[in-house]
Amino acid sequence: MSVEPTADVRATELATELGEAITELPAYQAFLETKEAIQTDPELQREMEAFERLREEFLMAREAGTASNDDLLELQAAQEELHGRPKMSAYLEAKSDIELRLQEIDHIISEPLEVEFGQAAGGCCQD
Repeated sequence: MSVEPTADVRATELATELGEAITELPAYQAFLETKEAIQTDPELQREMEAFERLREEFLMAREAGTASNDDLLELQAAQEELHGRPKMSAYLEAKSDIELRLQEIDHIISEPLEVEFGQAAGGCCQD
């Protein structure tokens, strides 16, 4: 005699299948590949760390009220330079692509529900 799985068990199984299917998406694979490329590039890592230090210095100066427009322009130029690096540019594009695909999936899941699935799953105190 076979036992029919409960709705909770089936929902968990479907969620697992969805997660596995997402990992097979070309957009997800591209994201992983480009992420690894930037994580394993020592020169790019140094540039990212230098940018983060510059960004933190700017934020501290802004909080202290000492940040200037020139400081902001310097930060923006550093960000543009970093984002212009081929590996970083490819990573940012792949990240944007997978985020858009995940938003589409969220919309599909949310359609029959009375709440936005992604927001409800990850948020607190939302009405």
